[in-house]
Amino acid sequence: MTGPYVLTFSCVDAVGIVAAVTGLLATREGFILDSQQYADLGSGRFFMRVEFRGAGSNFPVDLAGVQAAFAPIVSRFAMEARISDTSVKPRFVIAVSQGSHCLNDLLHRWSTGNLAIDVAGVVSNHEAQRRLSEWHGVPFHHLPVSDANRAEQEAAILQIMAEAGAEYLVLARYMQVLSEDLSAKLAGRCINIHHSFLPGFKGAKPYHRAHERGVKLIGATAHFVTSDLDEGPIIEQAVERVDHRDGVDELIRIGRDTEAQVLARAVRWVAEQRVLIDGRKTVVFR
Repeated sequence: MTGPYVLTFSCVDAVGIVAAVTGLLATREGFILDSQQYADLGSGRFFMRVEFRGAGSNFPVDLAGVQAAFAPIVSRFAMEARISDTSVKPRFVIAVSQGSHCLNDLLHRWSTGNLAIDVAGVVSNHEAQRRLSEWHGVPFHHLPVSDANRAEQEAAILQIMAEAGAEYLVLARYMQVLSEDLSAKLAGRCINIHHSFLPGFKGAKPYHRAHERGVKLIGATAHFVTSDLDEGPIIEQAVERVDHRDGVDELIRIGRDTEAQVLARAVRWVAEQRVLIDGRKTVVFR
């Protein structure tokens, strides 16, 4: 048996899409391990994720062969499709400023085998997390940034990703707003964690503003980065209940735990090809 492989796609909804995909797998002796689908009746688009492996001699011998086998179906339905080999872990670069909680959580999960990614490096505009990164054996790149050198600094991030073969960038409390140009280049490949339950309390110091409003729920939001600040398609969210006795410091403590968990789930789902973008929203096949 070869694989497993994952096919994810979206396309204009039509009759026969599922039959075409599953029929091909049956014809080529593919064994389906998991299949999920969703029809967005509002947009008229169809989304599907299929995990499968070979179960006979008629199945393609490698990823290129699987992609070639599906090519006529992809063309027929004008699919935005991706086929990946689950044995190859996607590579990520993590960006961080001074806060360590999200970075530490991701590195711990990765180093203990509980997050199926390869961490190719850490980039930061501060030196604060060098020791943590290097303790985990991860290359650390100090890239100071200001308005004067922002373009050069962002170009350096892209170069680090390219040289490391990294597809994704994770902003693990990276307290810089990416330029419109970099956001566009990393469209669908850059995950941010915002310490607020969006769309409320966007921007800086959301816990302070939440405390001023006397909120009863605080949370965190992981989303794809776009040129619109904190407006990208949401991948995952979580909330925790608080009350009038909780000061700003307590809100921050609770919030940090929530941020780390939400970001880890978002990274895992993206790495497992479970997240598809649907306009300003996402479809998440958990």
